Amino acid sequence: MSIDYQKQAANDASRFVLLSDYVPGVVQEIRYYSTYNFVGDRIDGYEEPIALLTRDAARALKVVSNQANVMGYRLKVFDAYRPARAVRHFVLWGIEDLDQRMKPFFYPELEKQDLFRLGYIASKSSHSRGSTIDLTLLDMATGKELNMGSPFDYFSERSHPDCREVTEEQYENRMRLQKLMTDNGFLPIDCEWWHFTLADEPFPDTYFEFPNALDMLKR
Repeated sequence: MSIDYQKQAANDASRFVLLSDYVPGVVQEIRYYSTYNFVGDRIDGYEEPIALLTRDAARALKVVSNQANVMGYRLKVFDAYRPARAVRHFVLWGIEDLDQRMKPFFYPELEKQDLFRLGYIASKSSHSRGSTIDLTLLDMATGKELNMGSPFDYFSERSHPDCREVTEEQYENRMRLQKLMTDNGFLPIDCEWWHFTLADEPFPDTYFEFPNALDMLKR
């Protein structure tokens, strides 16, 4: 693949969609558009607080949402497509040893440098391929998130899906989310209960650069 073609492919949003068009009831709290994240700043490439995904992933997530609704839950999304430039922002933040503003909230048990070594933050993210989602379940009766035993982006062994230091209810909530996702073609990872990637993702080797913005879908 030539350099020019690689650049063109990385900026081609033609097979991406707005998740809320496929899952109208989805709740979105796009953390990297805000300053409440492990960095403490809005992240490069997040121009709007929206979730974009490949059409394939959005279709699969619609089925997940329908099944969750029958069970009394809604999907709440924290992150979906993540521009590669956002990942580079994370890497540059990781080099700056003195910037640990958000340590008490997101990685109190770890040193900043360990976040990369232990796999909590990647120098190349599956999110940039467009078929990875970070999400939880929201109870429609109470309007509250299910208690998963740790919050989103809490970097600790406590956030590992199979951690048994959480309560039985918290563990069952994690497994409920995981089963909904895996039954519909998504794969979990071993260190974050909220993270899933479509197994049959359409772009397994392409890391997209275009910003997280609605107008990218209209070009």
